[in-house]
Amino acid sequence: MKNLTDLEIIESIKKGNHSDYALLVDRYKNKAFSMLKRMLKNEMDAEEVLQDCFLKAFNSLQSFRLEAKFSTWFYRIVYNTALTKISGKKRKIENEMSSIDDHLSLKSDYDFRVTEREDFSKFIHALIEKLPAKFSSVINLFYLENMTCEEISEIMETSVANIKVMLHRSRNTLRDELMKTNYEKELL
Repeated sequence: MKNLTDLEIIESIKKGNHSDYALLVDRYKNKAFSMLKRMLKNEMDAEEVLQDCFLKAFNSLQSFRLEAKFSTWFYRIVYNTALTKISGKKRKIENEMSSIDDHLSLKSDYDFRVTEREDFSKFIHALIEKLPAKFSSVINLFYLENMTCEEISEIMETSVANIKVMLHRSRNTLRDELMKTNYEKELL
């Protein structure tokens, strides 16, 4: 039963086999939880929101259009629910884009010399966490979840061009912070 496609599982659920939803939960819980932990920066909140997301997806499964990928549809639910949790209200990308330059200045709490790859990885993750939620989400979805800009734009419900701008600005901010701390030598 685990070799079934998402669409086959969804069809089975729509026919009344509600227990098959556990297959989708098992398939997507780890990536969604990782995404939520990075966005919310709190494991308990991530668990709560993840349960809410699976419940929302289950309740909306009848309206799911079968021509779309379930994963993209589900990650959109995860992303939007996380933003709602963070802000307490619906997000408006246009308003955030106008003030984004105010948020792109990072300050490093790290004054240690990185000598091991693991330490450097932790340092990079700490820098990513300091980015505004939308920017850290774009970085995480693109690099850690290996999603395309097109997939990310569907999840975040914005244009591909906007995703590319956010990705570019995030990379530049991370590069600038690395240069400030002289860690660019570690990369060379």
